Amino acid sequence: MSKRTHYLCIGRFPSAPDNEERPSPAEMEKMYAKFMAWKEKYQDQIVDMGGQLQGAGKIVSRDEVRDGPFAESKELIGGFMIISADSMDDAVKVVQEGPGIGMPGSSIEVREIKTP
Repeated sequence: MSKRTHYLCIGRFPSAPDNEERPSPAEMEKMYAKFMAWKEKYQDQIVDMGGQLQGAGKIVSRDEVRDGPFAESKELIGGFMIISADSMDDAVKVVQEGPGIGMPGSSIEVREIKTP
């Protein structure tokens, strides 16, 4: 079997108003069950589940360090994970079946990680 390529998956989600209604406990349970079924199905391809990113951070350049990301952004990078797949098409299939793109306006950016 050939060595699989690793792909970085970056979750992008629309910024939500503070007054947005939260899912009910029943809806949360349903979402969690879907996530667990997906995670089990692709357990051999999930290299690092990554995690949810917190809102505050720093933007670092050669000349400065400043606060960021900024709240006025229309979309937020909410999390990441690393998966392994035989091709970009296979990586996209894993992401398409996952719960990360279930919210209206959300998307997952899939990028190949180049290794030496």
